[in-house]
Amino acid sequence: MTTLADLQNALMRGETTAAALAEAALSKAQAPGGEGARVFTKLYAERARAMAAASDALRASGIVRSPLEGIPVSIKDLFDVAGETTRAGSVALDDAPPAACSAPVVDRLIAAGAVLVGRTNMTEFAYSGLGLNPHYGTPLNPFDRATGRIPGGSSSGAAVSVTDGMAAAAIGSDTGGSVRIPAALCGLTGFKPTACRVPREGALPLSTTLDSIGPLAASVACCAVLDAILAGEPVDLPQPASLAGLRFAVPTTLALDGLDETVGAAFEAARERLARAGARIEEIAVPEFARLAEINAKGGFTASEAWHWHRGLIEKAADRYDPRVVGRIRRGAEMSAADYLDVLAARRAWIAAVERRIAGFDALLMPTVPVIAPTIAELADDARYGAANLLILRNPTLINFLDGCALSLPCHAQGTAPVGLMIAGTAGQDRRILSIGLAVEAALAGA
Repeated sequence: MTTLADLQNALMRGETTAAALAEAALSKAQAPGGEGARVFTKLYAERARAMAAASDALRASGIVRSPLEGIPVSIKDLFDVAGETTRAGSVALDDAPPAACSAPVVDRLIAAGAVLVGRTNMTEFAYSGLGLNPHYGTPLNPFDRATGRIPGGSSSGAAVSVTDGMAAAAIGSDTGGSVRIPAALCGLTGFKPTACRVPREGALPLSTTLDSIGPLAASVACCAVLDAILAGEPVDLPQPASLAGLRFAVPTTLALDGLDETVGAAFEAARERLARAGARIEEIAVPEFARLAEINAKGGFTASEAWHWHRGLIEKAADRYDPRVVGRIRRGAEMSAADYLDVLAARRAWIAAVERRIAGFDALLMPTVPVIAPTIAELADDARYGAANLLILRNPTLINFLDGCALSLPCHAQGTAPVGLMIAGTAGQDRRILSIGLAVEAALAGA
C-alpha cells in the first residue's frame, strides 16, 4: 500500500493529480465484482471529483493546505455530514432528519484538503468487533477472500476501503477496538488516541465514556499525520524513538490467553526482533486485567450508555435493528443508576492500580487480536458469534477502559494471515506511543 508521504511527493513532483487519485479510488469503489458496494453506504463520486479539482487548482496556485492535500480519504458512517442523514450502518434511522452541520473531524479533514470519497459501512451502531452487517452486507477481508473472512469491526468498511485502494486512509471510531481490530485483521496500521484528544461531537455515540476517533492507514507516519489533523494540531511528525533501552511490558494476565498458532508465532517473532534492536521486554502480571469482566458484568459503560441513546429508537423501530445488536443494547435497560456509579468508581480505582503497576515501562506490548480473522460462515451460529466477539474485543478493550492510547501495526510475515502488534500507553501519551511506533515499525520492516 502507498503511504500518504508517497502520494504527496508524487503530487508535488507533478507525477499525478488529485483528480487522477480520486478517479482511481472511485474506479476501484465502483468496479464490478469488487467490494465497493459493501464498503460504502454512500459514495461521494461527484463531490470527490469537485474536491479534487479544487485541490489541484489550489496546488497550481502554490497553496498546499496540509500533507492530506488532494488525497482520497473515507469516513465512517457515524460522522455527521451537513445535509445528510447519519445512519451508522443501520436502516432504523432512514427517516431521521439530516445533520445541520458536519462533525468537527469532517470539517478538519476538508480544511486540510482531503478528498472525501464516501461513507464507509460498519457494524450497526458500532456494537461489535466483528464487522458483520445484515443491512448493507459485510466487506470481505483482503486475506483469503475466496474463503470469505470477516474484516473486523466495527470500522469494517474503513479498513477494506484502504486495503482495496478505494481510499488512501480512513477515519473510524474505537470504543473497544473498532479501529485497531480491523487494522490488525486486514494488515493495516490503526491508532486509537486518548478519548478526549479528538472532538467527538457530531459522531453518533456508542459509549460517551469510551468512544474515541482515529485513523486506519498504511503506516505509523500516516496515522500520525491524520491524528494531528483530527486533533486540530500542527502536523509535526514525532521523531522515531530509540529502541535501545526502551522497556516494554508484556502482560501475562489475560492478554496472551488463547493465541492461535499464527498469532503466537508472529508475536514471538516481533518480540525477538525488538529485543535484537535493544529493547528490554519484560513479562509482568497485571491482575487488574482479570477483574475487568467482573466490573463490566452487568454491561458496563457500553450497554448503559448505548441504552440511554437508543431506548426511544428501539421503542419504535426495534424490528429494524440487527437482532444481535439490539439484544446487546437492551442489556443496558437492566442497569440501575447505582450500577452505573459502581462502574465509574471501579474504573477510577482500576486505572490508578494499572498505572502504578506499569510505571517505569515505556509501553505495553501485546497481540492486538489473539486469533486471525475467522470466516463469516462459522459466525452464522449465535454462540460462536458471541464467543468470537468477546475474544476479539478482549485485548483492545483493556486500553479503552484504561483511557489510554494505542497503535496496532502489522507484524506478520508477508503472504500469511494478518496479525496486529499493539503498542499501548496511558492517557495523554499519544505522541510518545506514535514515536515508539515509528521505531517498532522500522525494526520489524528491517528484520
